[in-house]
Amino acid sequence: MLAAAVAELVRAGDLILLAGDLGAGKTTFAQGFGAALGVTERITSPTFMLVSRYEGRLELNHLDVYRLDQVEEVLDLGLAEMLDEGGVTLIEWGDTIIPVLPADYLEVRLRLGEGDDDRVFEIQMVGPRWSARSRALITVLRPWLGEAAEMPQVQDRPGGRWPE
Repeated sequence: MLAAAVAELVRAGDLILLAGDLGAGKTTFAQGFGAALGVTERITSPTFMLVSRYEGRLELNHLDVYRLDQVEEVLDLGLAEMLDEGGVTLIEWGDTIIPVLPADYLEVRLRLGEGDDDRVFEIQMVGPRWSARSRALITVLRPWLGEAAEMPQVQDRPGGRWPE
């Protein structure tokens, strides 16, 4: 599973944004990602709880910001502390709060494919943490990319309003 391949590369403090339509597989990605980190607890969508934490090789902070009314509300969830505490943070609907995030994350965008079980993934690295791992990322994603895959683009996004 692609999520497990990405989980092989994560480090303490990493931020991963999951984006895509309803039903595209964001929570399923989180489940596969968590299993690869050694999480044994059942991972569910934290839509109504907003934040769930799971223990594994690294602590997994799983957020769902779909129901937030204002982008600034994410700061009230303690995201800065989560990133500083040494876990990995996955944010479902993370693309909706980019202006208040640090400019250093991996974005995984999921779309429905042609078949019922088919998914299309788009992956974008933003900032130095992931750009340093671009070759490793392309290597673990090779089964999904094929041999002709090019190195993914690394984006430098101007910093949002992330608190210092």
